[in-house]
Amino acid sequence: MEEILDLLRDNHQAVPVPLDLPEEEDLVVIEEELLLPIPRDMRQYLLEASDVVTGSLEPVTVADPHSHTHLPEVAALAWSLGVPRYLLPLCEDNGSYYCVDPEGEVVHWADGDLTGETWDSVWQWVRDVWLES
Repeated sequence: MEEILDLLRDNHQAVPVPLDLPEEEDLVVIEEELLLPIPRDMRQYLLEASDVVTGSLEPVTVADPHSHTHLPEVAALAWSLGVPRYLLPLCEDNGSYYCVDPEGEVVHWADGDLTGETWDSVWQWVRDVWLES
């Protein structure tokens, strides 16, 4: 995980308005809004790397409630489109969603159903999908 976090930081692109990292308290508020716990790896990503901008994908964030990547807003839209309610969206990609299940596995949802593509953890998804975008 540390190696992947280092790769992510090395690929970070400077932006005019940098993103902030949340505090643990912010995640507690988000969990209360969503009525779901945030799985361990996703929680770690949000606390340590959700300020990174790289590639063409924009994973969810929680520090700025006005951002188009704000987790509760992304989740509300994903769930309204049919993403199962037990999944937390990690990233929207042209109408499909990469989501984290309660055990921390990342799954891909597109065209109204799960595609069968999975990654063992958020960090594996970061390495195999996000850093390759």
